[in-house]
Amino acid sequence: MRMLMVAVAATLLVGCAGSAMNQARTQAPYKTLTSDKPQQVVAECVQFSWQDEAVFGVDAGAYLQPGKTGGMTVYTRSAEAFVDLETSASGTALNYYARHDDFVAKRRLAALATCL
Repeated sequence: MRMLMVAVAATLLVGCAGSAMNQARTQAPYKTLTSDKPQQVVAECVQFSWQDEAVFGVDAGAYLQPGKTGGMTVYTRSAEAFVDLETSASGTALNYYARHDDFVAKRRLAALATCL
């Protein structure tokens, strides 16, 4: 029963986050970055760094899912921040989106940059 509740909660979370991410993708990314590392390695690093409670407190959730047009997406609760990752000729291309240009968005960008 507990597993079922977790699965339902995760499904609802993805649905809500999905519409916020689609809306954000209609505009330019907050920051565009590149890495020479493989996409999977960068995605897992970003997810892990965004889950650091010492940095982000109780809102340190980060989730990994297949990307909208291929690749991968790492996102936070309610898609306050997310990054789309796609394989490029030189490694991985990253498009970072943040709902607000604030301290938290800059801190998530700094954590993301450590994975490049």
